[in-house]
Amino acid sequence: MKFGPLPLVDAEGAVLAHSVRAGGILKKGTVLGPDDLSRLADAGVAEVTVARPDPGDLSEDEAARRIADCLSGEGLKQGRAATGRANILATGAGLVRVDASSVAAANAIDEGVTLATLSDHARVSRGQLLATVKIIPYFVPGAVVDEVATTLGQGALKLLPFRGGRVRLVMTRTSDFKDSLLKKGEAIVRARVEGIGYTLEDVVVVPHETEAVADALAVDADLVLILGASATSDRRDVAPAGVIAAGGQVTRFGMPVDPGNLLFMGLVNKTPIVGLPGCARSPALNGADWVLERLGAGLDVSDADIAAMGVGGLLKEMPDRPH
Repeated sequence: MKFGPLPLVDAEGAVLAHSVRAGGILKKGTVLGPDDLSRLADAGVAEVTVARPDPGDLSEDEAARRIADCLSGEGLKQGRAATGRANILATGAGLVRVDASSVAAANAIDEGVTLATLSDHARVSRGQLLATVKIIPYFVPGAVVDEVATTLGQGALKLLPFRGGRVRLVMTRTSDFKDSLLKKGEAIVRARVEGIGYTLEDVVVVPHETEAVADALAVDADLVLILGASATSDRRDVAPAGVIAAGGQVTRFGMPVDPGNLLFMGLVNKTPIVGLPGCARSPALNGADWVLERLGAGLDVSDADIAAMGVGGLLKEMPDRPH
């Protein structure tokens, strides 16, 4: 791309680099035609700063569109390219997967080509912006665009839709546990799971005892959540012990996300079990949301996955935390 000042007599067909007052505003990015040049001359302008393509260059909009094309897979929609920008939007609710290494490699190819995305595993709603391609100069070499598109491939950005499914909520209570807390817990869990496409099919309340929890896990459901009357302090505590007593296994105890440290996960007859932390009684974001969103999008959540949540896992400073 050629860039710099040019006499008006040579500027026809060039792209105006900066807005100019000439009988009104002549906006930057305008491809200068005869009428534009006449306006500029009448305003006493002798030269303008412009951009002109070199052989093989693509315009900013065409470059943005081509790069966005390779990102627009199932569940993704490309907006109209304008001012060197093309946006990628979600066509439904789900979880974004981003190949961070591919995006970083693409952004390292040429300083004039940029791609910004949401974080990997970000939860999105229909119509939400997931990524934006911005071409900084008015023209960029076509070979650069081809290299960026090849680097990104067809899988750098994906939307995993929430699949839905049937959920059972098991709540335990002690003798002095208030009914109001049960109702509040159910309402918040219902809103949480229905927000990611699940259906809370049934709710059972049982004594805070291992065998009672085990009996409540014998159910045909896609996901079982346990909300205990008291926090789970150990793998041998009531709720995880109930998973074992039901013939299942505890696959993870605790997570490096705060709030949400006291979550646990398990399996009973291949049905995922999530022991919710006490903070799940609040609608505020916590580690359980990250786990439920991934399950809702059809992803397995392994021990390694949870261990990797530590970076970025400090969600909120607690005012009563000791320092």
